Amino acid sequence: MPLYRVWIGFCLLVAVGCQSQAPKTPANSSSTSAGEKNPAFDVTLALNWYPEAEHGGFYAALVHGYFKDEGLKVTIRSGGLNVPVIQDVATKVVDFGVDNADKLLLLRAQGADVVAVMSPLQDSPRCIMVHKKSGFTRLEDLQNAKPFTLGINAPNPFAQYLTKTLNLKHVQIVPNPKGVADFLERAEFGQQAYSFSEPFLAEKLGGDPQCLMLSDIGFNTYTSTLLTRRELIDKQPDLVAKMTRASIKGWKKYLSEPDETNAYIHSKNSEMGLDVLAFGTKALRPLCLPEGFDENNLGLMTAERWQTLVSQMVEIGQIKQDAGTPVKAEDAFTLTFLETK
Repeated sequence: MPLYRVWIGFCLLVAVGCQSQAPKTPANSSSTSAGEKNPAFDVTLALNWYPEAEHGGFYAALVHGYFKDEGLKVTIRSGGLNVPVIQDVATKVVDFGVDNADKLLLLRAQGADVVAVMSPLQDSPRCIMVHKKSGFTRLEDLQNAKPFTLGINAPNPFAQYLTKTLNLKHVQIVPNPKGVADFLERAEFGQQAYSFSEPFLAEKLGGDPQCLMLSDIGFNTYTSTLLTRRELIDKQPDLVAKMTRASIKGWKKYLSEPDETNAYIHSKNSEMGLDVLAFGTKALRPLCLPEGFDENNLGLMTAERWQTLVSQMVEIGQIKQDAGTPVKAEDAFTLTFLETK
């Protein structure tokens, strides 16, 4: 056998031997093999609905590189009807999610150890949309409305609270309609809405929408909260801190300079026109930064608000504290990752 072939064979054997003895890449290293997910750097954020202004700050963190600045590669997963965001976070399908506080409590009552780490909105956008010509200026005015039809998702916590808090015996409750066609056609009709979404569409189509806010009767659930599972908080607090920090920075950017982010959201959801997104950003700002609220505290939550929500959920029968493990407000959220003033 020629000498050069012997030499090549020897080199190959050495190379193979060295490769077999090389240390494996740590699970949390930034280097991964093809197709392997790295939880410390490559994470998924699941939305509770299709991309819209409600998610603007999270998209801003992506568009403006704030996630990247923290060493994170974030994939934002679009939501939709009946998408199980909280369940997916709890079962490790995704790392982070965006959903509302009342739903988080419902799932915690079922054993999902999922925790809110920040809330971009201080006040809920949930409202009942009525016609201005109806003369209604408060939700209490619905008690004297007859005939009147109200389109809501009756099983939802806000709807249960509304119907049990107010005397709506003269109001016909029907399922929440898709779109605003029924609203535009019927003067004695109201429907559930988010103040930054359906009212814009109704007005654009010639309607006269008036928003009666659920927060005015005390049901003021944190909305679009960033949440993750307790296990990730305990085992990878640095990752949760990075995600929270970048998200808050993204929300500050979105509320002050939304155009570039809105263009990106529109590219992901063509049904969200730039005009409705601009309206949404404007309507969101006072919900995120109410009068007298320091921008440096964006994302803040309070134990009092969470305890009030737990009590309300018990009151309307959505949570039963005498069965299984009781839901504790202090377990549903954490302020650990907020740098507030």
